[in-house]
Amino acid sequence: MSDINGTRKDIEHRMGRAVEVLQDEFGGLRTGRASTSLLDTIQVKAYGTSTPLNQVGSVSVPESRMLSIQVWDKTNVKAVEKAIIDSGLGLNPAVDGTLVRIPIPPLSEERRQELAKVGGKYAEDARIAVRNVRRSALDDLKKVEKDGDIPQDALHDFSDEVQALTDKFIAAIDEALSNKEQEIMQV
Repeated sequence: MSDINGTRKDIEHRMGRAVEVLQDEFGGLRTGRASTSLLDTIQVKAYGTSTPLNQVGSVSVPESRMLSIQVWDKTNVKAVEKAIIDSGLGLNPAVDGTLVRIPIPPLSEERRQELAKVGGKYAEDARIAVRNVRRSALDDLKKVEKDGDIPQDALHDFSDEVQALTDKFIAAIDEALSNKEQEIMQV
Protein backbone atom coordinates (compact mmCIF):
# COMPACT_ATOMS: atom_id res chain seq x y z
CA MET A 1 0.00 0.00 0.00
CA SER A 2 3.02 2.26 0.37
CA ASP A 3 3.25 2.38 -3.46
CA ILE A 4 0.91 5.34 -4.06
CA ASN A 5 1.06 5.15 -7.89
CA GLY A 6 0.13 1.46 -7.87
CA THR A 7 -2.71 2.20 -5.47
CA ARG A 8 -3.91 5.09 -7.65
CA LYS A 9 -3.94 2.84 -10.74
CA ASP A 10 -5.80 0.13 -8.83
CA ILE A 11 -8.46 2.59 -7.64
CA GLU A 12 -8.84 4.03 -11.13
CA HIS A 13 -9.10 0.54 -12.63
CA ARG A 14 -11.75 -0.59 -10.14
CA MET A 15 -13.82 2.58 -10.61
CA GLY A 16 -13.45 2.29 -14.39
CA ARG A 17 -14.63 -1.30 -14.18
CA ALA A 18 -17.85 -0.12 -12.47
CA VAL A 19 -18.50 2.18 -15.45
CA GLU A 20 -17.77 -0.68 -17.90
CA VAL A 21 -20.26 -2.95 -16.12
CA LEU A 22 -22.83 -0.15 -16.30
CA GLN A 23 -22.27 0.19 -20.06
CA ASP A 24 -22.77 -3.57 -20.45
CA GLU A 25 -26.00 -3.42 -18.46
CA PHE A 26 -27.19 -0.46 -20.55
CA GLY A 27 -26.51 -2.54 -23.67
CA GLY A 28 -29.11 -5.01 -22.49
CA LEU A 29 -31.75 -2.31 -22.01
CA ARG A 30 -34.03 -2.37 -25.00
CA THR A 31 -34.61 0.74 -27.03
CA GLY A 32 -36.72 0.93 -30.17
CA ARG A 33 -33.75 -0.17 -32.29
CA ALA A 34 -32.31 -3.64 -32.74
CA SER A 35 -28.91 -4.28 -31.18
CA THR A 36 -27.08 -7.58 -30.73
CA SER A 37 -26.13 -6.51 -27.19
CA LEU A 38 -29.82 -6.80 -26.30
CA LEU A 39 -29.38 -10.59 -26.21
CA ASP A 40 -26.00 -10.68 -24.42
CA THR A 41 -27.48 -11.56 -21.04
CA ILE A 42 -29.64 -14.45 -22.30
CA GLN A 43 -28.60 -17.93 -21.22
CA VAL A 44 -29.78 -20.99 -23.19
CA LYS A 45 -30.19 -24.46 -21.70
CA ALA A 46 -28.02 -26.33 -24.20
CA TYR A 47 -26.05 -29.55 -23.85
CA GLY A 48 -27.21 -29.94 -20.25
CA THR A 49 -25.84 -26.60 -19.08
CA SER A 50 -26.62 -22.91 -19.18
CA THR A 51 -24.79 -21.39 -22.16
CA PRO A 52 -24.63 -17.77 -23.42
CA LEU A 53 -26.82 -17.31 -26.49
CA ASN A 54 -23.89 -16.13 -28.64
CA GLN A 55 -22.23 -19.55 -28.09
CA VAL A 56 -25.08 -21.53 -29.68
CA GLY A 57 -25.62 -19.32 -32.72
CA SER A 58 -24.59 -16.17 -34.52
CA VAL A 59 -26.62 -13.05 -33.76
CA SER A 60 -27.06 -10.38 -36.43
CA VAL A 61 -29.13 -7.28 -37.19
CA PRO A 62 -30.57 -7.65 -40.73
CA GLU A 63 -32.88 -4.61 -40.29
CA SER A 64 -33.19 -1.73 -37.82
CA ARG A 65 -36.14 -3.42 -36.06
CA MET A 66 -35.12 -7.08 -36.46
CA LEU A 67 -32.61 -9.43 -34.88
CA SER A 68 -31.81 -12.85 -36.25
CA ILE A 69 -30.01 -15.79 -34.74
CA GLN A 70 -28.57 -18.52 -36.93
CA VAL A 71 -28.54 -21.47 -34.51
CA TRP A 72 -25.66 -23.81 -35.29
CA ASP A 73 -27.19 -27.00 -33.89
CA LYS A 74 -30.78 -27.76 -34.91
CA THR A 75 -31.45 -29.44 -31.55
CA ASN A 76 -30.96 -26.10 -29.75
CA VAL A 77 -33.53 -24.07 -31.72
CA LYS A 78 -36.39 -24.67 -29.25
CA ALA A 79 -34.11 -23.92 -26.29
CA VAL A 80 -33.07 -20.62 -27.90
CA GLU A 81 -36.71 -19.69 -28.56
CA LYS A 82 -37.68 -20.55 -24.95
CA ALA A 83 -34.73 -18.58 -23.49
CA ILE A 84 -35.73 -15.47 -25.47
CA ILE A 85 -39.38 -15.72 -24.43
CA ASP A 86 -38.42 -16.32 -20.77
CA SER A 87 -35.88 -13.43 -20.75
CA GLY A 88 -38.47 -10.83 -19.76
CA LEU A 89 -37.44 -8.55 -22.64
CA GLY A 90 -40.91 -8.67 -24.19
CA LEU A 91 -39.67 -10.27 -27.41
CA ASN A 92 -41.55 -12.86 -29.51
CA PRO A 93 -39.19 -14.93 -31.66
CA ALA A 94 -40.31 -16.58 -34.91
CA VAL A 95 -38.56 -19.85 -35.84
CA ASP A 96 -37.78 -20.73 -39.46
CA GLY A 97 -35.70 -23.92 -39.52
CA THR A 98 -32.46 -23.03 -37.72
CA LEU A 99 -33.03 -19.29 -38.13
CA VAL A 100 -34.73 -17.45 -35.28
CA ARG A 101 -36.09 -14.03 -36.22
CA ILE A 102 -36.91 -11.54 -33.47
CA PRO A 103 -38.92 -8.47 -34.47
CA ILE A 104 -38.30 -5.50 -32.15
CA PRO A 105 -41.70 -3.95 -31.42
CA PRO A 106 -41.94 -0.20 -30.85
CA LEU A 107 -41.96 0.79 -27.20
CA SER A 108 -44.99 2.34 -25.52
CA GLU A 109 -44.48 5.53 -23.51
CA GLU A 110 -45.16 3.58 -20.30
CA ARG A 111 -42.55 0.94 -21.18
CA ARG A 112 -40.02 3.67 -22.03
CA GLN A 113 -40.47 5.19 -18.59
CA GLU A 114 -40.06 1.78 -16.94
CA LEU A 115 -36.82 1.21 -18.87
CA ALA A 116 -35.57 4.67 -17.88
CA LYS A 117 -36.18 3.74 -14.22
CA VAL A 118 -34.27 0.48 -14.68
CA GLY A 119 -31.43 2.47 -16.23
CA GLY A 120 -31.49 4.76 -13.19
CA LYS A 121 -31.22 1.74 -10.90
CA TYR A 122 -28.24 0.40 -12.87
CA ALA A 123 -26.57 3.82 -12.63
CA GLU A 124 -27.17 4.01 -8.87
CA ASP A 125 -25.62 0.54 -8.45
CA ALA A 126 -22.56 1.76 -10.38
CA ARG A 127 -22.34 4.90 -8.20
CA ILE A 128 -22.48 2.71 -5.09
CA ALA A 129 -19.69 0.52 -6.50
CA VAL A 130 -17.52 3.60 -7.12
CA ARG A 131 -18.20 4.92 -3.61
CA ASN A 132 -17.34 1.51 -2.15
CA VAL A 133 -13.98 1.62 -3.94
CA ARG A 134 -13.41 5.10 -2.48
CA ARG A 135 -14.32 3.96 1.04
CA SER A 136 -12.10 0.90 0.79
CA ALA A 137 -9.17 3.00 -0.47
CA LEU A 138 -9.58 5.58 2.30
CA ASP A 139 -9.83 2.85 4.94
CA ASP A 140 -6.62 1.27 3.63
CA LEU A 141 -4.92 4.68 3.65
CA LYS A 142 -5.92 5.33 7.25
CA LYS A 143 -4.46 1.96 8.26
CA VAL A 144 -1.19 2.77 6.49
CA GLU A 145 -1.06 6.21 8.10
CA LYS A 146 -1.83 4.70 11.52
CA ASP A 147 1.06 2.25 11.04
CA GLY A 148 3.28 5.27 10.37
CA ASP A 149 4.11 4.36 6.76
CA ILE A 150 2.97 7.71 5.32
CA PRO A 151 2.76 11.18 6.88
CA GLN A 152 -0.62 12.72 7.64
CA ASP A 153 -0.30 15.49 5.02
CA ALA A 154 0.40 12.87 2.31
CA LEU A 155 -2.70 11.02 3.50
CA HIS A 156 -4.72 14.22 3.16
CA ASP A 157 -3.38 14.91 -0.35
CA PHE A 158 -4.07 11.37 -1.51
CA SER A 159 -7.56 11.46 0.06
CA ASP A 160 -8.29 14.56 -2.04
CA GLU A 161 -7.03 12.72 -5.12
CA VAL A 162 -9.26 9.71 -4.38
CA GLN A 163 -12.23 12.07 -4.01
CA ALA A 164 -11.39 13.72 -7.35
CA LEU A 165 -11.28 10.30 -9.02
CA THR A 166 -14.61 9.44 -7.42
CA ASP A 167 -16.17 12.66 -8.72
CA LYS A 168 -14.78 11.98 -12.20
CA PHE A 169 -16.27 8.48 -12.39
CA ILE A 170 -19.61 9.55 -10.88
CA ALA A 171 -19.80 12.24 -13.60
CA ALA A 172 -19.10 9.57 -16.25
CA ILE A 173 -21.91 7.43 -14.82
CA ASP A 174 -24.32 10.38 -14.82
CA GLU A 175 -23.43 11.19 -18.43
CA ALA A 176 -23.92 7.56 -19.50
CA LEU A 177 -27.32 7.51 -17.78
CA SER A 178 -28.35 10.76 -19.44
CA ASN A 179 -27.37 9.41 -22.87
CA LYS A 180 -29.22 6.13 -22.29
CA GLU A 181 -32.36 7.91 -21.07
CA GLN A 182 -32.33 10.08 -24.21
CA GLU A 183 -31.94 6.96 -26.34
CA ILE A 184 -34.80 5.19 -24.55
CA MET A 185 -37.19 8.15 -24.68
CA GLN A 186 -36.45 8.82 -28.37
CA VAL A 187 -39.51 7.85 -30.41
